[in-house]
Amino acid sequence: MNVNIQTVHFYADSKLVDYIEKKMIKLPQFHEQITKVDVYLKLDNVVHSIKDKVTEIKVHIPGYDFFVKQSSKSFEESFDSALGSLINQIKRKKAKMAA
Repeated sequence: MNVNIQTVHFYADSKLVDYIEKKMIKLPQFHEQITKVDVYLKLDNVVHSIKDKVTEIKVHIPGYDFFVKQSSKSFEESFDSALGSLINQIKRKKAKMAA
């Protein structure tokens, strides 16, 4: 499984990258055919000067791609929320394939 972390308009510190990589190690237990994971971290300032932290996760499995986008006040919170949604999607798809 190849994990690619990209940041848009800022540089992520090593603690954030380590946090994401540590969480991504658990992903193959939900689906064994995951080939690639793309994580995009963005700063989103729509109307106000308060910047929301947006996390997008794209998981590639042969024949299917999963995509989740979440925003929050911190990258850790938005990443955890996105990862939870992603795991639910993977579990549902795997259950459909098994049925």
